[in-house]
Amino acid sequence: MPEAPNEHLGHDGAAYPDSYYVRLSEDRLVSTLHSQGAWQPGEQHLAPASGMVLAEIERRLPSDKLISRVTFDVLGVIHSGEFTIDVDVVRPGRTIELVEAHMRHGERTSVTARVWRLQASDTEAVAGDEWSAMPPVSEVPEIPFTNRWGGGYIASLEGRQGADAHPGCARSWVRSPYPLVDGEIDPPTAAFVKFVDTANGLAVREDPKTTFFPNVDLSIHLTRVPEAGWVGFDTKVAFGPTGLGQTTSVLSDVDGPIGTAVQSLTVRRGQGAV
Repeated sequence: MPEAPNEHLGHDGAAYPDSYYVRLSEDRLVSTLHSQGAWQPGEQHLAPASGMVLAEIERRLPSDKLISRVTFDVLGVIHSGEFTIDVDVVRPGRTIELVEAHMRHGERTSVTARVWRLQASDTEAVAGDEWSAMPPVSEVPEIPFTNRWGGGYIASLEGRQGADAHPGCARSWVRSPYPLVDGEIDPPTAAFVKFVDTANGLAVREDPKTTFFPNVDLSIHLTRVPEAGWVGFDTKVAFGPTGLGQTTSVLSDVDGPIGTAVQSLTVRRGQGAV
């Protein structure tokens, strides 16, 4: 992984706000140490970065349609410091629309996102799913994820994980007191999505000190608008024999299962960073 200089607000010991980002202008922001990634100090974690990208879509392209799917592709290291987010409508429509966004560091794009937004309708009479419910937050033991992972983002989290967790399989709850942007209220779905990329570090199959397994994408499908707060993960991780891997999670809020997340992994033995 190319080394990234550490330009997070707070990296030099200076004070920084209790948020993941600070807004500089309409489309420009700067990362704080709370957004720091786990693989190296000078990167952003995809979890807050993806939440920030989606938040800009929700804020700058408001719609009464509902987010059904959002996919993030990681095109390189998500550098710390200042960045720009561009948003655009790819496919407008009265009942279905496709929108996209790009996180840029100068001329280099690190994250792209595409979001399907669909017309809402009353389907309460046929609503249902076959996902298993998560145990209530109050019944799941607290766990410090900093025992396994470094970085400011992981340190910002409050976590709980089932006692039955084992390598490659875990049920976890995650939340944080910090908003995406200092002085701003998170948009509804971004408030949930800003935690989802955490999934790849919740059910670790191998020690990240000796095995490198970052994800190159994140695809989230939702069946309703999530409630902000605790995010639940029923996560399973698979490594194949030729360097490919996958992390899959059933996602929940406090009202029950709400959708799924899938991450494609590049797995490399003998490499690690934490």
